[in-house]
Amino acid sequence: MPSIEHHGATIYYEEHGKGFPILTFAPAGLASVIDVWRSASAPIDPVEEWSGEYRVIVMDQRNAGGRSRAPISGKDGWDEYTSDHIAVLDHLRIDRCHLYGQCIGGSFILNLVQKQPERVASAILAQPIGRVGPMPAEPSARFRDWAASLKDHPEATPEVLAQFNQNLYGPGFTYCNDRDFVKTVKTPCLLLAGNDDAHPRPISDELARLLPNCEYVLDWKSGDALTAAKAKAREFLRQHTPAR
Repeated sequence: MPSIEHHGATIYYEEHGKGFPILTFAPAGLASVIDVWRSASAPIDPVEEWSGEYRVIVMDQRNAGGRSRAPISGKDGWDEYTSDHIAVLDHLRIDRCHLYGQCIGGSFILNLVQKQPERVASAILAQPIGRVGPMPAEPSARFRDWAASLKDHPEATPEVLAQFNQNLYGPGFTYCNDRDFVKTVKTPCLLLAGNDDAHPRPISDELARLLPNCEYVLDWKSGDALTAAKAKAREFLRQHTPAR
């Protein structure tokens, strides 16, 4: 099985197709694994849509219930995930790529763009997560379900998990970046709007306003709108794929 090891983490990934690379981040929050791309919760499956033209890389996030694993610490946060993403690109000797992410993938994208902007040719963010208002007193049901699913992680004590939850979700907005940073992003972005509690429409609206080089699609999840969004995404990727 294709996997890499770095800093105590084992990260599983797959490659599909040939061409300019697209690194992708599946939805489902901390349970983001490759198989989610094949589910009804992912209207655009990047392997199905783009592997005929591009080199599509999919991956299981660390400790997501798939084949990637890493120790859990109260110091962990978004940067640990980003270090996995960079390690995969380094291992595959990819200097530049597109990014596609749904749900938590939006935050993964923004943090990677902040760390290594020169590496990202363009990014598609589908219903990015975020929060409007104060942080709830208790972790979300999705976080609690993820925590309950952890196996063989004695280091993941309730205190460690509480701190990890705070590190990830305490900041609000897109969780991993502030508005001042988003205003500076030069990467071409295509944003497919969110429309529920986990993917608030106001967060998508604000990102679309703040990102200097952003195209915004409001309706995209089903029917004719999904067909149009897939065509728009393909056009967007072709437009920003560097000439060989």
